[in-house]
Amino acid sequence: MAEHLASIFGTEKDRVNCPFYFKIGACRHGDRCSRLHNKPSASQTILLTNMYRPPVGAGGGGDAGSTAGQEHFEAFVEDVFEELDPFGEIEGVHVCDNVTDHMMGNVYVKFKDEEAAEKARNALRGRYYDGRPILVEFSPVTDFKESTCRQYEENSCARGGYCNFMHLRPIGRSMRKQLYGRYRARDSEERRQRRDDSRDRDRRRDSSRDRSPGRKRSRDDDDDGDGKVSARGMSDDARRAMFAQWNAEASE
Repeated sequence: MAEHLASIFGTEKDRVNCPFYFKIGACRHGDRCSRLHNKPSASQTILLTNMYRPPVGAGGGGDAGSTAGQEHFEAFVEDVFEELDPFGEIEGVHVCDNVTDHMMGNVYVKFKDEEAAEKARNALRGRYYDGRPILVEFSPVTDFKESTCRQYEENSCARGGYCNFMHLRPIGRSMRKQLYGRYRARDSEERRQRRDDSRDRDRRRDSSRDRSPGRKRSRDDDDDGDGKVSARGMSDDARRAMFAQWNAEASE
């Protein structure tokens, strides 16, 4: 029984939990929904409800190919990104282009870890943006592939902005590089630093071995213990000369 309930959790077959809230973190029925909205106590993703408002005349509702209002939109995404970046690495800022009340202007910010998301949520509580209070909460959405309308990505969604799945408005390539490129540069610097630290440790270890008593004894193995050099490893002529010298010294 438990396995069956787990297999249908968050699907249309689940008669207890709301599948739309589970998938997109929002439901058109709101608090009147007949199914449960299980709000997470922790998540990598925070939801800023209805935060983005496009400028008048910029449209929306699936008109992702239009350039109207794109600069305004990217400036908004940059504002959110720069405000929340100090709390931890951001994996994505996703803004809904839907026009229904429960999804319009919803902003989902996914962090690399839950601790960063919690810090950001706590910092935004009681804050205002564009003269309106920021409504922030944890979101159950962490896999945006499951919550995004595939037809919208192909410019073929027949429902337009009234679709029940996310229509996520994209940012330009240059803005994406500007925002997320810092993490690639930071990762490269951290990898370089780790390589340098590893080389330094290897050098110190090798230097310590050269100075160790064991290494000194191996170099002194050629000493007989009476101050004379051993004949081991010498040529026949050199050994004869050395033996002759020893005999001469002994006869004196």
